[in-house]
Amino acid sequence: MKIIKIILASTAIFLASCGENKKQVPEGKNISGEVKASKEVMLTQQQFDALDMEIDTLTSRLMSGYIEANGHLEVPPQSEAMVTPVIGGNISSIKVIEGDAVEKGSVLAYLSHPDIVKVQIDYVNTASNLKFLEKDYSRQKRLYDGGVGSGETFQKVESELEGAKAHLKGMEAQLRQLHINPETIKNGDIQQQIPVLSPIKGAVQAVNIKTGQFVQSQTNMFEIINTDDVHVDLMVFEKDVPKVKEGQKVFFSTSAQPGKEMVAEILSISKNFEQDPKALHVHAEIDNRSGQLVPGMYVKGRIAIEDNKTLSFPEAAIAKNGDRFYIFSAEREGEQWSFKPVEITTGVTEDKWTTVNFLEITPEKMKFAFNNAYYLMAEMNKGDGGHSH
Repeated sequence: MKIIKIILASTAIFLASCGENKKQVPEGKNISGEVKASKEVMLTQQQFDALDMEIDTLTSRLMSGYIEANGHLEVPPQSEAMVTPVIGGNISSIKVIEGDAVEKGSVLAYLSHPDIVKVQIDYVNTASNLKFLEKDYSRQKRLYDGGVGSGETFQKVESELEGAKAHLKGMEAQLRQLHINPETIKNGDIQQQIPVLSPIKGAVQAVNIKTGQFVQSQTNMFEIINTDDVHVDLMVFEKDVPKVKEGQKVFFSTSAQPGKEMVAEILSISKNFEQDPKALHVHAEIDNRSGQLVPGMYVKGRIAIEDNKTLSFPEAAIAKNGDRFYIFSAEREGEQWSFKPVEITTGVTEDKWTTVNFLEITPEKMKFAFNNAYYLMAEMNKGDGGHSH
């Protein structure tokens, strides 16, 4: 019996040893080097953040049938304002700083000056003189109608009255330009300072004054810009102009976000050529604005002249293993991220994006890694556990 037990134990050890030898071939990879779908790479959230992983769903991108055009972000003239005072004065207070959002009519600053007080006093005096002329006119009219008064005197008083009325109307308009209510002035409420208001809604781009500074009526005090109306201004070269039409889509990225592509639609095409270089301005309205879009930013764009979109991935999302190509699906599992290889075939590459075809049907909402594919493939090919399962 002891001999039989020893033989059985030896047989078990031998079988276990054989099993261990079989596991020396890395899981998820066969002899030919093909990656199996069961292979995966696990990253902690800390590793995910450190690698600056980019995750997104399937992306259809225009890969052909387009022309390239560069330019800048701009706003129309009605969305920019240079604020100047109506009358010269000293800055008594400033109510905004650069970057502040303002509404149309928001107070930007206050001005004070003796001339501001003088305009109001002149208005009060003109209003009082008008009352005297109205009484004199009534008196002269009665005399003239009764055949007692002189016609020349009556006409002179009538002319003076009409002139005083016009003068008062002009002063009222001037007071309203200064944002002073004439009715309050008639009651003796003389304002020591006047507000400087924003003529448009937007954000304060520049403050060019200081408290106590004297400013002339033509001084540029503030610059306001409404970035809600920012659009793409592209330069299209002469040879490409016949291909460009209103309504075409523009795919573009900015200098601040070079890897993020946004979409715009052509609204208008200039009729006059710039001479250096010889090109036309093309204006496009941005769809679904996102991020910080600031006028003046450099734009790199592609105008779609044909509707030809294909599934595409950034080059950084594709890894080669042997003679096969893979991207990685991404799925969050608790506090970790799971990345699994998905085999694809590749097509043309343009502007660091490559068209792809899937060998198997892939769910539309599946998420994929858009960068660090070679790192994920290297982790998988370690074959010693690493971050993979």
